[in-house]
Amino acid sequence: MLLERLLEAAQGIVVGQRQALELLWVALISEGHVLLEGVPGVAKTLMASTLSHLSGLKFQRVQFVPDMLPSDLIGGLVYEGPGRFSVKQGPIFTQVLLADEVNRAPAKVQSALLESMQERQVTIGETTYKLPRPFWVIATQNPIEQEGTYPLPEAQVDRFLFRIDVEYPSEGEELEVLRRWARALYPPPPAPLLTAEEVLSLQERARQVAVSPQMEAYMVRLVRATRDLSGGKLKRWEGRVSWGASPRAALALHRAARARALLYDRNQVLPEDVKAVALAALAHRIILSYAAIAEGLSARAFIEDLLKEVPYQ
Repeated sequence: MLLERLLEAAQGIVVGQRQALELLWVALISEGHVLLEGVPGVAKTLMASTLSHLSGLKFQRVQFVPDMLPSDLIGGLVYEGPGRFSVKQGPIFTQVLLADEVNRAPAKVQSALLESMQERQVTIGETTYKLPRPFWVIATQNPIEQEGTYPLPEAQVDRFLFRIDVEYPSEGEELEVLRRWARALYPPPPAPLLTAEEVLSLQERARQVAVSPQMEAYMVRLVRATRDLSGGKLKRWEGRVSWGASPRAALALHRAARARALLYDRNQVLPEDVKAVALAALAHRIILSYAAIAEGLSARAFIEDLLKEVPYQ
């Protein structure tokens, strides 16, 4: 199975984090950008660089900071003499962009990043430049540190196919990390398993995976149920969900489920594919009320209730 080969190679470098790695592979094949959220030190950067290496893609890491300018990301015009300018391309001209601590950059930088994520292009001066293909953004943010950060615009958060919560490792995994570090047992990186051309081919094949009308109806019912909380177990969420998921959420489920089916060597989407990607695809598109947050409720708990309440047929 393709996914098992990819995961085995990735976990030779990254200890644990199997679920996060699987979702990252799904996002890459479905051409969807990812927001990785987790405390410092849980291998967010390592996962991004490992996947780009195994995919045979060019990788750039950009540290976002409060005094950053759009030109620091996309590049700009360089004056070379009277009436003469040349274009200096920024680090965004890559195939995998790691936007580290993305919520530290001001609004103008976020706007430039948003154009590249949505349109796969950037504008320098009066000229628009296409970005390399494939083009994939992995952004990270620290959920516990708020000083010197800017809240991401909802329009930008909605452009991320997934938001993946990177959890702490298990005790055994943390012990393995410690042993590798203490004994300098860093395995050499394996040879890339894919090339850029093969990634593009997989992305095209994912678009051909069959999705039945019943499956599409199931995806739409899931998304619409985030906005209609009148029945069953979802009744307890009335007044606790301020905004449900937008129609873009159904598109995210559709894209991600097809990519997951392909990685599991299937040519048709099953309900398990939708359920496996639902939390990462929907949770960041749900806005809880202040009352729900005060009660200690989470979007994860809401999605878990949603999957139990909404039947496939």
